[in-house]
Amino acid sequence: MKLSQLNSSEQPPAMSVSNSRNNPCLGHDSNAAAVAFLTDDGISYLLPYAQFLYAERMANPALENDPEAPPDKMSIHFVGAGVVVLGSGLKRLEAWLQKNELSSVKSGDSRLDGVSSALITAVTVSLTKENV
Repeated sequence: MKLSQLNSSEQPPAMSVSNSRNNPCLGHDSNAAAVAFLTDDGISYLLPYAQFLYAERMANPALENDPEAPPDKMSIHFVGAGVVVLGSGLKRLEAWLQKNELSSVKSGDSRLDGVSSALITAVTVSLTKENV
């Protein structure tokens, strides 16, 4: 249903948590110009797609020593900042990032594991020294 088809009293249909577009850890916007990263210590960073360099998604090396560690790790590199995201199902994050449709990333509650297609367990941002 298009937004223009809604009457002023109607609301768009509610999305369930299991819907891949409605994830509390990841924000999706096809017009995103930047990604908002909310770190585990409560700091929010807004990093523009114009400064995106590259990303790497891999198995989390910490699994070798800790079987309870999140299974996936993704490093996202921008001019002036590096972001590390830990969790499961990070392929969705990678796909939205590739299309400039990822609008936000934050950690979610571990109770969402199995309910949501992607679960983010940790987000850290490191600024490079020359841009601080």
